[in-house]
Amino acid sequence: MPGAALKSAGRRAHSKREDDAMVKRTNHYDVAFEEYLRGTCTPYVAVDEQRRAKLVDASLKSMDFIVTSRRFQNLLVDVKGRRFPSGCEGAGHKWENWATEDDIDSLLRWQQVFGHGFRSVLVFAYEIVDPRFARELGRPFAHRGRLYSFFGVWADQYHTAMHPRSASWETVSLPSRNYRDLRIPVSELLEC
Repeated sequence: MPGAALKSAGRRAHSKREDDAMVKRTNHYDVAFEEYLRGTCTPYVAVDEQRRAKLVDASLKSMDFIVTSRRFQNLLVDVKGRRFPSGCEGAGHKWENWATEDDIDSLLRWQQVFGHGFRSVLVFAYEIVDPRFARELGRPFAHRGRLYSFFGVWADQYHTAMHPRSASWETVSLPSRNYRDLRIPVSELLEC
């Protein structure tokens, strides 16, 4: 009898976990990416990013997800939400890819901490704000009335090619050509 009660309670708890996100997120880019992972049946852990991790000699910004990829084993993912295209019609950039120096430094440090079998990646989650560009972004993902497209760039490759964007904001970015060469559709990263 106790075994049956435990199984029943386990089923209820499991159902509740499936309905609720592991970590409460308010950023729609993170929420959309998590839903994308769920939809592709990709194993992942959502990381509570409210607190920075403290190592012996450093404080690190948390990544957003730890994802198991069929192709690349384990990914340490930091999601960066951007609009596509950005800015005013005709005047904005299409492929915004900026990050903070802290984002890059922390991702590279996490890769060292986790060691062999883990690789850090920036995932740029583009909200497609002009449907005319949907084809340019591949297979869009619809979530809560918005369209998204996801592209990854390995943190170590980003670090090698990045240049300062704003000294006062401590941001960096990739030149358009480098970004085109380095970005990988997330569907390829996950082989889904």
